[in-house]
Amino acid sequence: MMDMNRSQKALDFFLEICQIPRPSGHEEKMIHYLEQFATSHNLAYETDSAGNVLIRKPATLGRENAPGIVLQAHTDMVPSQREGIGHDFLNDPIRPKIEGEWLSAQGTTLGADNGIGVAAALAVLDANDIKHGPIECLFTVCEEEGLGGAYTIAPHWMKSPYLINLDSEEEGEIFVGCAGGNQFSATFNYTEEPAPEGYFLASVAVSNLQGGHSGDDINKGRANAIKLLVGLLNDFALHFPVHIASLSGGDRHNTIPISARALLAVPWEQKEPLRILFNIFTSELEREYRITDPKMHFTLSSEDLTQKINFIPYEDGKRILKVLFAAPTGVYAFSQEAPTFVETSNNLAIVVQKEGQLIIHSSQRSDSSFALQQITRILAATFELAGAKVEWDEGYPGWTPIYDSPLLSVAKKEYIRLFQKEAKVKTIHAGLECGLLSSKYPEMQMISFGPTLLGVHTPEEKMYLPSLDKFWIHLKAILEAI
Repeated sequence: MMDMNRSQKALDFFLEICQIPRPSGHEEKMIHYLEQFATSHNLAYETDSAGNVLIRKPATLGRENAPGIVLQAHTDMVPSQREGIGHDFLNDPIRPKIEGEWLSAQGTTLGADNGIGVAAALAVLDANDIKHGPIECLFTVCEEEGLGGAYTIAPHWMKSPYLINLDSEEEGEIFVGCAGGNQFSATFNYTEEPAPEGYFLASVAVSNLQGGHSGDDINKGRANAIKLLVGLLNDFALHFPVHIASLSGGDRHNTIPISARALLAVPWEQKEPLRILFNIFTSELEREYRITDPKMHFTLSSEDLTQKINFIPYEDGKRILKVLFAAPTGVYAFSQEAPTFVETSNNLAIVVQKEGQLIIHSSQRSDSSFALQQITRILAATFELAGAKVEWDEGYPGWTPIYDSPLLSVAKKEYIRLFQKEAKVKTIHAGLECGLLSSKYPEMQMISFGPTLLGVHTPEEKMYLPSLDKFWIHLKAILEAI
């Protein structure tokens, strides 16, 4: 029989967390909440200089000599919203809603990635009906921005030999490995020019794509808004001069971009051909992505050219459009050992414009350190040939799978006992903090699992509530079996 009361407690904690603004890099209110929680429950805690919080709970009576276990989750969330919602992620609470067996949010990301992991750990700390050894709950910051909090974790801070990461998104799957990754940027510098004479101004935009997590969803064939828009502009440029005033798209390095827009100038006599090309090209895109992105939306409108608008120089604009069109995005290579598993990918994530600069951000992932290096160097060579200045960070390591650890053995056995079927043991193309933590704690055994989430990093994010019940009872069973 499932412990529904305690899974409800985890859900209650999550709904409470939804009231606390916590986008990446702004977790101060969440840190304060965790510190208050620890104090009110008479639990020891430490907060490091980055804002990571470690709360310790003693073993229950008779389990003092049992091995300790870390429950680990990240406190930040990806702030993404549908156009026109006007949500202020620094101040406004998330507005959850239940439809049938699914929990989602009203127009924004739900934050179950990884708020439900935080909530489950809090439910364990709050419980008095679970027999367990010493427990440490590690709540990290800035995970969604390159695993920032995990980088600062001090070796020897945690004392337990086991760790359960609560940041996976498919109930019934236990993860034991993940891809490594890094972030790349290319910057074009240019001297702005005035509007060309004899031209009219047009605004072009694509929106309402499905998007998704740049690791978990990169193999699902979903459209990338930046690539769609650039493809359309390149098609225009094959037929008449196109001068770019502005180009932007995407907002998070780890999210497949769902919208992009451009402001451009085209000769007056090409106004009708522009409209015809727009209709033809966008109808072809809608047909091409009718399965993965059936709600995609394109707009074309005329703008007032009497206002003072500066432009990217024509030749620079041509190079930028061509290199963005040529740059790889999506799956780059599948694993040779498991051909259905993504080995290497690139997500063309953000295009942002500043005065005299156009900056492109992308993120690369791979199971292979060599392949990760190669895809980054390919991007560097491609953008350098177009005249950009390129940079990339040191990245984060992958998590090497260990398939015979005692912790994994316990998790597998308990799943079979509870649900009369085997859990799937897998690796994941997304980055998990286990990669960094295992480099600091090489002797610590780690696994990752969680309830079923769909559409993470997008406004379509939702959690399957029955999976929360199964996730909870499985977590409780492992703690008691250890």
